[in-house]
Amino acid sequence: MKALEVSGLKKSFGGVQAVDGLAFSVEEYETLGIIGPNGAGKTTLFNLITGLYRPDAGEVLFFGRRLDHVPAHRLAHLGITRTFQNLRLFNGLTVSQNLTAPILGMHGYGLSSAVFRRRRYFKQERSAEEKAHVLLEFFQLADKGSLGANNLSYGEQRKLELARALSTNPRLLLIDEPGAGMNPREIRDLLATLRQVKEHFRLTIVLIEHQMGLVMNLSDRVLVMDFGEKIAEGTPAEVRKDRKVIEAYLGDELKTC
Repeated sequence: MKALEVSGLKKSFGGVQAVDGLAFSVEEYETLGIIGPNGAGKTTLFNLITGLYRPDAGEVLFFGRRLDHVPAHRLAHLGITRTFQNLRLFNGLTVSQNLTAPILGMHGYGLSSAVFRRRRYFKQERSAEEKAHVLLEFFQLADKGSLGANNLSYGEQRKLELARALSTNPRLLLIDEPGAGMNPREIRDLLATLRQVKEHFRLTIVLIEHQMGLVMNLSDRVLVMDFGEKIAEGTPAEVRKDRKVIEAYLGDELKTC
């Protein structure tokens, strides 16, 4: 079953074609890695999928449902979440609250339940706290739940962002540059974490990443973009050997992954 289908997708900004007739699909439970140089259109693609941008042409289907006119804030209710290249944690909240906030937001229990402390409010609060604790344990952050999110190390903040994205039980997780700013040891830890996420949560993952070792060792398939277009697609082994990809921009870096 296809979890995500993109066909004929186009988006331009001031005459610059950021995404140009892009088409691909992702099977349920598959991990698709997307690579390409800066300016290739990768993050624009994520913004089109998640409704932050409207496409000039083409369509995006999620399990057969068109996403073209679904507001971005409704995507979590459909089962789509994402992370960003630049961390977007709630730094004014604790680590635990960074998880309970989106969980409670999915319930929509309303202001009156919170103000008058109705039974439903307390039940949902307890449920959210229990779920947050399970996620923090999974990401080895359980002993830091009461800390401010900004007190975590950079690698831990990346883990917290992943935990928050998973807190709403997504079917599709879009991950944008999780390895940005990490050193080699942190990249190895991140790869191990993402492998555990892939195995434990049983969801579809689309990953944008510049760290070739990370994307090649995690992905089932790899899609290569350049100037808004798809120039190659296949298994990591196939992409490594693609002469067009190597000549375009990757050079010997791809051969050593």
